[in-house]
Amino acid sequence: MNLNSTLIVQFVVFFILVFVTMKFVWPPVMKALDERAERIANGLAAADRGKAEMAAAEKRIAAELASTRDESAKRIADAEKRALAIIDEAKQTAGVEAARIIAGAKADAEQQVTRARDELRAQVAALAVKGAEQILKREVNAAAHADLLSQLSTEL
Repeated sequence: MNLNSTLIVQFVVFFILVFVTMKFVWPPVMKALDERAERIANGLAAADRGKAEMAAAEKRIAAELASTRDESAKRIADAEKRALAIIDEAKQTAGVEAARIIAGAKADAEQQVTRARDELRAQVAALAVKGAEQILKREVNAAAHADLLSQLSTEL
């Protein structure tokens, strides 16, 4: 065989092999590579979207936490104000009640003083009658001299 003919036949077989490969093998391989590259690109895009959504969610969470802190601080301040108002109201009520009790006690004391004076007047009148009886050495009739005794008790 001739070297030139062998080379030409090998070139022809090689080109047939290249043609068959480019026609039947190369398109499915390229399609598989393209699909894989598209899946990888989609995955990277999804990861980027996920990161962006996560950052947005963290911002929303931070805003919610800040608003919750503000609201809870406001509620605590309102509760403290209400507690102070209740305490002040209780103090005022206690002051009014104490004044009422003191007024009642003063009125009761005045009544007791008045009763004690009346009893003392009655006792002084009885002692005066006894003294007058002993001085006069005669019996004094209390019923007959009731006017005199009442005048004496009013003067005392």
